[in-house]
Amino acid sequence: MSEAATDPELQPEDMARAMFYGLIARLFYAPPDQQLLGQLLHMGAFEQAGEATARGASLAQSWSAIVEACRSAFPVVLENEHTDLFIGVGKAEVTPYLTHYVIKYATDNPLVELRQHLIRWQIARRENASEPEDHIAGICEAMRFAIAVQQRSLEEQKAFFEHFVYRGGIAFCDAVTASAKSSFYRLVARFTREFFELEREAFEMI
Repeated sequence: MSEAATDPELQPEDMARAMFYGLIARLFYAPPDQQLLGQLLHMGAFEQAGEATARGASLAQSWSAIVEACRSAFPVVLENEHTDLFIGVGKAEVTPYLTHYVIKYATDNPLVELRQHLIRWQIARRENASEPEDHIAGICEAMRFAIAVQQRSLEEQKAFFEHFVYRGGIAFCDAVTASAKSSFYRLVARFTREFFELEREAFEMI
């Protein structure tokens, strides 16, 4: 997705949501290098987000597990795990393309629907991007962009989340968690699932 800075006037809760989506996109797009691992160790603000609720406390706990894993993580090991899980040789252990998890319930091609929606939102894929738009990273980046840059209404965000993020995202996280090849990414998937559930609960209040 096109790069753009987060609006400094964005409400703190929306800025936090955008940061979560951006972080999830980054972690699933490519394994963290040493620099990112160091940054993750110092993102204490994430641990405090939403702790007032049971779901928020679960999110904080799942984040703490990621931080703890970063203390002893080696980039080459994470790169191997990312490759084994999401790229593989011939076929990935877990597909990161979210429409894969919902296409059997849809009468139309959900990837076509997603592309049409992104065109309406004027969100374009980077020229050097090789992944289809339904990659978990691309969809989360689209949400980050809608929140932080375009500042779309909560109703628009909710519609996109319900149609393109939630069902496929939850199924994807469950698949990662269930895989015997996941270790670090099992923690990332649990964190992502908690965040998606927190988003769903918040959107239900609209």
